[in-house]
Amino acid sequence: MRETYVRSDAEVVVAARTRPEEFTELYRRHAAAVFRYGASRLGREHADDLMSETFLVALEKLERFDLAFGSALPWLLGIATRLIRRRRSAEAAAWRLIAAEGALGGDGSARAVLDPSESADDRIDAGRSAELLADAMLALARRDREVIALAAWSDLAPVEIAEALGIPEGTVRSRLHRARTVLRTRLEAGAAREKEMDHA
Repeated sequence: MRETYVRSDAEVVVAARTRPEEFTELYRRHAAAVFRYGASRLGREHADDLMSETFLVALEKLERFDLAFGSALPWLLGIATRLIRRRRSAEAAAWRLIAAEGALGGDGSARAVLDPSESADDRIDAGRSAELLADAMLALARRDREVIALAAWSDLAPVEIAEALGIPEGTVRSRLHRARTVLRTRLEAGAAREKEMDHA
């Protein structure tokens, strides 16, 4: 059986530079990932707008895509990250909402709250963990929050994060290490405080 040839993202970009209708293929491939990333940073209510704006900017800047990279996802997430920087207050509000409604599912749904297989204690623990994580994320410097978000919610490797943000891979690794250290320290301290309060 003859295998069907699938164009790389780079080939789609080259085609879209002269035939913009080809760009819909990139949208089809990566819209869901861009939406998930936007939802993780800003909340679902802002994710649609961010996704639309990301692809609009990408279409306008096709010439800037480095054809040496096979996948366009890091490039698209880099655009999304720069757009998120303009929405810092929305990101902070999204994390505060997670902290306030910590028992909600990671996608903003009430899955964890409504799951009958979870005990009340499990839901309370999930809520506390989400609140501690939200507080810890807000405590990170913006640049560190960006790399940890790209690593955690978009599953990008350090080299892809470097491509997305336009910084050296060594810088990405350094920021990831620092962010993980800060998160671990704050989560452990928060858990210890919770334990002390439970036994007070």
